[in-house]
Amino acid sequence: MVSFSFVGQYELVWMGLGLSMIASWKKSVVSLKTQTLALYYALRDPRVSWYAKVWVALVVAYALNPLDLVPDFIPILGYLDDLVLVPLGIALALKMIPPEVMAECRAKAADRMSVNMPMANVMTFVIVLLWIAVLAWAGWTGYKLLAINKGS
Repeated sequence: MVSFSFVGQYELVWMGLGLSMIASWKKSVVSLKTQTLALYYALRDPRVSWYAKVWVALVVAYALNPLDLVPDFIPILGYLDDLVLVPLGIALALKMIPPEVMAECRAKAADRMSVNMPMANVMTFVIVLLWIAVLAWAGWTGYKLLAINKGS
């Protein structure tokens, strides 16, 4: 078994190929989402410096964006950006934020993540529907333009 660490307490253990590896990646992604929420709370804390707030805002915006660089439904690659880019951003952000602030923010984030948030699922569904509509419109427009150009 090979083990390597991304950020502090987050450790990804490879247990071979298959469902066990994907399950461990999913567990790491959930941990990263909790850490990202803690960073969001740190962003709003007055004890955090302005440059740390700018970096944290960029990391949180990327991590909470429902549309990833690589969609999560693609096996293995879908979680790769969440397990590489976000942890690197979090690692740098954690070095900029005072430890006592992060301890308070982690406690708030753990409380918040333990509550079921059905509205977040609804909003994700609405955003995905909007993207599907935009892509369908772009496809239809492209098809019509190709049909017009083919006929001339």
